[in-house]
Amino acid sequence: MHAWPASEVPALPGQGRDLRIHDTATGGRVTLAPGPVARLYVCGITPYDATHMGHAATYNAFDLVQRVWLDTKRQVHYVQNVTDVDDPLLERAVATGDDWTALAERETALFREDMTALRMLPPQHYIGAVEAIPGIVPLVERLRDSGAAYELEGDIYFSVESDPHFGGVSNLDAEAMRLLSAERGGDPERPGKKNPLDPMLWMAARDGEPSWDGGSLGRGRPGWHIECVAIALDHLGMGFDVQGGGSDLAFPHHEMGASHAQALTGEHPFAKAYVHAGMVALDGEKMSKSKGNLVFVSKVRRAGTDPAAIRLALLAHHYRADWEWTDQVLQDAVDRLARWRAAVSRPDGPPAEALLEELREALADDLDSPAALAAVDRWAAKQQAEGGTDEGAPGLVSRAVDALLGVAL
Repeated sequence: MHAWPASEVPALPGQGRDLRIHDTATGGRVTLAPGPVARLYVCGITPYDATHMGHAATYNAFDLVQRVWLDTKRQVHYVQNVTDVDDPLLERAVATGDDWTALAERETALFREDMTALRMLPPQHYIGAVEAIPGIVPLVERLRDSGAAYELEGDIYFSVESDPHFGGVSNLDAEAMRLLSAERGGDPERPGKKNPLDPMLWMAARDGEPSWDGGSLGRGRPGWHIECVAIALDHLGMGFDVQGGGSDLAFPHHEMGASHAQALTGEHPFAKAYVHAGMVALDGEKMSKSKGNLVFVSKVRRAGTDPAAIRLALLAHHYRADWEWTDQVLQDAVDRLARWRAAVSRPDGPPAEALLEELREALADDLDSPAALAAVDRWAAKQQAEGGTDEGAPGLVSRAVDALLGVAL
């Protein structure tokens, strides 16, 4: 599966700072100091309704992670998956009368268009669950053969008790896990499981649903969590720098994935930091496909909004914050974009070297994009009120905003 084209990231003078970021597993900030190549895995979409502003906010957060790392002169090895076969996708296809593969391909193509328009840096590896099946099957077989997984009526389940570190990502108690498992794709009430929290690794073929040859597992399809584990281990290995996604993935998805990988390898941790973006609401409720209260990037773009303004609307909120999308949020971003473009269109302006360092410090401090935007606002206001004599300043501001915030002025 192919990703989307990369926009050029301008080179900036000097060098950025190492990223200090909130780690869900420890509950505090950690300083990330990767080697020459930083490794990032971000969980991708299930392509049956793409791309809403909640998606965009999540991928914007991890685009900033990449940009901070690139500014430290590191390379970034970024991997993202596409869950192109799963119950919600199949259910939507039945409801709409679509072929499930056509639905997945159409929504994935739209997601690529939106990511390109928003100037999100693409992953080096963009892998679908279906294409990952040949690598998933041997992992499930290994877990089963080692005693970390078991069969139940043809399905294969992972035993959470096989990983001594289980629970160390989300740090939730058993009752909270059970409730979230039921809400987020698990089946804690199924009789016969060793532990209600045990997640499915391989679902035996069901009538009328797609299935693949699973070798000794029989025909079926993979569970949700093992998909990302297989892709991450294949392309990044254990102990990569950041596992990312929305805050609703901390449990069960990232918790279970970490345990799968740790049981497979005997190593800990799966990722050095677990980073989660907040939820975006509309009319007081979290945007979700099940509620149908979605604002789509493509719809806002087609209404004539500059994608740079959409990106500024996202950046106006801290990535970990839960916030609400409103018409005013978008209008404020449109106005800010106009002010910034007017400011950098002048032939000279106030010196901008200090602004560049403010941007670097704000983003290195747990991706504080609101502080970064405020710093550019101050420079633009000074430009409007006083002007300046530095001929290189507008160009430096434009390059810095592009390189660090992904906004083309």
